[in-house]
Order: sequence, then structure tokens, then C-alpha cells
Amino acid sequence: MHAFTALERGWDVVHLERDAEARSATVRNFGMVWISGRAPGQELAHALRAREIWASIGQQVPGIGFRPDGSLLVVWERDELAVLEAVCARPDAAERGLRLVDQAEAQRINPGVEGEMLAALHCTMDAKVEPGRCLPAIRHWLSLTHENYRFLAPRTVTDVGDGWVTDSTGHRHEGDLVIVCPGATNDGPIAALVAGRPVRRVRLQMLQTEAPTRPLTTMLADADSLRYYPAFDVPVRAKLASPEPVVAEFHMQLLCSQRISGELTVGDTHHYDEPFEVGLYDRPEQHLLGRLGRILGMPAPAVVRRWAGVYSQSTDPEHIWHHERVHPSTMVVTGPGGRGMTLAPAIAEQTFLDWEHT
Repeated sequence: MHAFTALERGWDVVHLERDAEARSATVRNFGMVWISGRAPGQELAHALRAREIWASIGQQVPGIGFRPDGSLLVVWERDELAVLEAVCARPDAAERGLRLVDQAEAQRINPGVEGEMLAALHCTMDAKVEPGRCLPAIRHWLSLTHENYRFLAPRTVTDVGDGWVTDSTGHRHEGDLVIVCPGATNDGPIAALVAGRPVRRVRLQMLQTEAPTRPLTTMLADADSLRYYPAFDVPVRAKLASPEPVVAEFHMQLLCSQRISGELTVGDTHHYDEPFEVGLYDRPEQHLLGRLGRILGMPAPAVVRRWAGVYSQSTDPEHIWHHERVHPSTMVVTGPGGRGMTLAPAIAEQTFLDWEHT
């Protein structure tokens, strides 16, 4: 997104990536542009701006698979419904496209949802892209439309200075501005750029299922999302019943997004303490599949693949992501946490706005 934004603003861009194709958190996610869960205020404003940019990119680059499908967050208990009612009564509900619907209306919106429920929160502003297709599609479009764009991969950065980097081939690249986006990488020359900063790594566990017999016309979330996302931090949330032990242990909630291929991406868990486990856990997977089946009104489709991912998250309560000028002409941008896919276009735009105003 920084390369895309720089080109749109007239820069010449050399784009270095350590992998020939993305293999980390960028492709190990739901592809959600998640407006419903964002914190009120600045975070929501950035998310809405990012969604606007995603929609614009989708018109130029259809291959990213941008779809404004919206979402349904399903609840079964009265205390959960009380949280949704409070959120819908907040002034920002309209710009999020929020409304409370009953079971019949939820099933009309998404005929693939046939399970019983008390109510659901419908968010028309939630959207999605295809994480596995997004970057190749954008890169191909940039290569066709911008002669001043060079993509070099695999090129691991081996040294970083003021307005320059050296890559694994020994080549030194110089520019008026260097933007380092390390993601969850915290070793090599990146170590000095993130050491001591308010950034931590988070491990998640996810899976993909076969396509269900009925397509899903929205993304899905369950009531455990109310505890996780800051948008639902209303006073009545304190009265929610305690989560099931497996939910508390793995810091999880159900999210589900259908890919263009029909398969469902399902997750997720959160592990905050390093060193992270090597393997994947069965108990949270079975819980998530059970919750999905409860919403679908039938057993969840068979699992076809599983994976873990690690992303970088800012721990500074004053900043949504970590951005720092480590040299006069070199900036580090990282730490959006689970908001990376949602906020990436707005983060890149803000980087250049900050640069232009200093």
C-alpha cells in the first residue's frame, strides 16, 4: 500500500520484498475490511477512509476481489443483545451502517444462515478482499500502469541507514524517503529498529473449510467478538457472562469469511506470550467449528487446511499503529495488529501526509 500510494502521489518507487510472494500475515487472514469492530473516533475514521480507498482500488484492479458484502454478528443471549442495542444507539452507528435485525431478517439478508439466534447486528459497511490474490493483482496493475515502479523480490534487507538500504544481493538502494514495513520480523537489521519500541507480536490460529452447500452473502461473527473488538466497549459490556474456558484461554472469537472459490476462512485465536507454540491446537478449532455450525444450522463444512500466523501489534494506547522516523529520511511503519488488512491504505496515506507536513 505504501508503494501504491507513493506512485499515486508521483514518486518513483523501488519496492523490495523478502518473499517472492507474500507468505506471512498478509495472506493468513480473513481479507476483512472490518468497520463494525473499530474503536470510535480516530480509528473508525481511518477505517472508513481505508474502505473508501479499497473500493476505489477495486474498481481499478478487479482482481483484488473487493466485495461490500457486509456482516452479521450473531447473538443468543439477552446480555449480548443489550450490548448490540447500546452500540446501535451510539451516534456513529449510521456511518458504520449498523442495524439490529431479528432471526427472520438475518436469514433474509444471508440465506446461508439457518440456525436459531436471538438477534444479529447487520453492518453494511463491512467489506472484504481476497488476501491471496490481492497483492499479486495490485503489483501486476502497478507494473502495467507505472513505468516508475520496480518490484524486486526476493530481496531481504541487510542494512538500513538514512535514505538507503542494502539488500541480500549486496545492492544499495538510495532514495529521498525509505519506508521500512517489517511486519512481525524482529531480527537482523530490523531488530535495532523495533527493539524497545511499544510493539509486540501476536500469534493466531485459523483454518479453511470446504464450500458450504449454501453460499454466504455476508461475513459472520459470533457473540465472543463483543469482548474482543473495541467498538463494543460500552458500559453494559461489563455485564456479559464469563466466556467459556476455551474462549478465555485462547482469547478467541468466531469470524468467518467466504472466499471467491467458495471455501470458508474461519478463526481465530490470539497468543500473546513468546516463545509461541509450534503446533496447532484442536480444542479451539472444534469450538469455532461448533459455533459456525450453530449459526449455519448444520455441521460446519469439512476442514481442508489449517495454519498459524504472526502479526505485529502496537501496545501504545495513544497510537493505532507504530510509526517512527528512525533517520531523517527513513521511517518504520508497523504494528497495526489485527487491523492490518482493514487499515493498510489509510496507514500508507497517513505516512505520506505526515512526511509532507514535516
